[in-house]
Amino acid sequence: MELDTLKDAFDRVVKRQKLSSFRSQEIVDQVGHEIEQALAKIKAINDPLSPVHLKSILSELKLKLNTVGPLNLLEGLQKERNINFSKYPKLLENSFNPDISKAYRNVDFDFHLVNQIVANHFYQQGLFDLGDCLIDEAGEPEAIAIRSHFLEMYQVLEALKVKNLGPALNWITLNREKLNQNGSMLELKLHRLQFVEIVKKGTKADALSYARTHLAPFASLHMNEFQKLVVCIIWVGKLDSCPHAELMAPTHWEEFTQEIIKQFCSLVGQSYWSPLSVAVAAGIEGLPTLLKLANVMAAKRQEWQEMKQLPVPVELGKELQFHSIFVCPVSRDQGSEENPPMLMPCLHVLCNQSIMKLSKNTSRTFKCPYCPTEASAAQCRQLHF
Repeated sequence: MELDTLKDAFDRVVKRQKLSSFRSQEIVDQVGHEIEQALAKIKAINDPLSPVHLKSILSELKLKLNTVGPLNLLEGLQKERNINFSKYPKLLENSFNPDISKAYRNVDFDFHLVNQIVANHFYQQGLFDLGDCLIDEAGEPEAIAIRSHFLEMYQVLEALKVKNLGPALNWITLNREKLNQNGSMLELKLHRLQFVEIVKKGTKADALSYARTHLAPFASLHMNEFQKLVVCIIWVGKLDSCPHAELMAPTHWEEFTQEIIKQFCSLVGQSYWSPLSVAVAAGIEGLPTLLKLANVMAAKRQEWQEMKQLPVPVELGKELQFHSIFVCPVSRDQGSEENPPMLMPCLHVLCNQSIMKLSKNTSRTFKCPYCPTEASAAQCRQLHF
């Protein structure tokens, strides 16, 4: 949804509110000042019981207050503010659909699978009490299998918060072979972090000893990185002048933490983003299209409920696209293992069922719907996702 219009309207309301508050305070301060001056004059009168002097002072005060006109000014400011404020809710109503249930369709869910997805999401977010409660109440004991992996991950993450690399090193050492197969550089990054901490707080001898023991094994494959780190030893005690000061940036700890999470999830067969968070994100992005479709088909509510395939595409961002999707330009059917995409000699692609319908049988040739080329079903080659 386009939110620029809403943001502009909101900014106008905020600006008017601030202006109204500022002007109102000015008026109140001015009224208070006039009253204080009148009180000062009354106190300065030699004969406080003289009605003439009191009357003249009060009359002067009344005249000044009428000149200021606080009531009229305050009412005007309130009116201007209310005009801007009253427009904003109407704009919200026009921009957002208050009833998103219109896009709801009756779907048969596997509730056991849903419970497991939700429990896994809680565990992946570190909400172990919630995950345990859900598993206990839903009666899904098999979903607890993933708990220990994420519990170990959060123990490592908690240690990283205080720059304790011990638990992370133990986990990396235990899973070194799998991490190497994934092309991970976690072990090198870990030793780089520890080395940098020694360079910051230790001595040249300590740094040199650590480099020989823990960094030297990586020198053959990562010579450039190794050389940069070793050069830092020269600058112990004067790191501000070090030519590789970027190695000292605290962002390296954040990057290492994110890399640990990704590798943990990968090794236990989980994605970095939980399926629940991906489903919610995709639903939010596709909701406007579904609501428009539901409104168009409002008179055909039953048909909307019975549809097995959406008549319009729902565009999602690249971050929510995890595999190729082929939709046949002839039948509008989505490609599948039972109905795979087929490449014709002219390089146009149709689904297998469309090829079969056009050719009638495997020997008869047919014309491509998009160019003059003729081909037979036997000449078409199956494509794989």
